[in-house]
Amino acid sequence: MTCLSCEIEILQAKNVEFKSHGSLFVRYYLSTGNSKRIQLNSREISAKANLFWNESFSLECSGTEDSINNLKQQTVVFELRWRSTNPILGKIGGSQLLGRAEVPWKTVVESPKLEMERWVTMIPKKGSVPDDVKPPAVQIAMRVRVPAMAEMQEKKRRNGRLKRWDECGCCKDSGCRCEDYDIFVLVAALEAL
Repeated sequence: MTCLSCEIEILQAKNVEFKSHGSLFVRYYLSTGNSKRIQLNSREISAKANLFWNESFSLECSGTEDSINNLKQQTVVFELRWRSTNPILGKIGGSQLLGRAEVPWKTVVESPKLEMERWVTMIPKKGSVPDDVKPPAVQIAMRVRVPAMAEMQEKKRRNGRLKRWDECGCCKDSGCRCEDYDIFVLVAALEAL
């Protein structure tokens, strides 16, 4: 078993312009395998204010090498969405898709430090952005960590032996023993609530 931590950070947006009042948020989808996914939303911010979220979501669990290989095959789908704050018939309506982008976990897992930060250009919904206007973009960061790795290497250096992966302790008391990615993402969804 390997202790694993994945983090997604929604930092800020740019190239977003509105004439009416409303709020922006980022909806993102994590694949759970078996053609299923879970949906998470960032907090809503005013579309007229500075477009900063600086919000992160992380999940920790234990898994096998197969779990990590499965993670490499998955993508995170990001959607920039807008919701009107003007009530219609006393209710706030649903949200509108402004743009969508996909980021594969493989780019994170195969990067030198198991992390990446970049501006992701949102592919706008057809007709939602005029041709002469830059499409909206969201700055994101994604990281994968093996929290016990540094601790284990230090202990090996000091004691001359390496702890087994299943002794890392990061999930020891939580009862989390994610044998596959389905459970891994389910734990993430529950922690987000």
